[in-house]
Amino acid sequence: MVRSGEPARHERPTIDEAALVAARDAEKLLEAARERGLSRWSDFFAAVPDQLRDAGLKELRMTAVRARSAYGPKDSVRDALPADLTEPFLSDLDRLIKALARDAMDR
Repeated sequence: MVRSGEPARHERPTIDEAALVAARDAEKLLEAARERGLSRWSDFFAAVPDQLRDAGLKELRMTAVRARSAYGPKDSVRDALPADLTEPFLSDLDRLIKALARDAMDR
């Protein structure tokens, strides 16, 4: 389904794959936050996996940037969850944001 004149995600396989990988990492972060009783982070990440899986390109960029904000200088998910969970998600978000930026420049 094309939303507001933008291409469908399946037409951008690099972006779609990056978003799906990030969604799997977000699920792991969400599960770990819930297991540890970290409501601040479980609330923050609650909708992120589904949004990364299902959002159109415009919404996908907003979701990725918002999720990236969890790595702030004063309040970071890195302080609450282990690096083996936080760092892959950060790397995958950055890959997704770069792919979205390249696509926007090509259009």
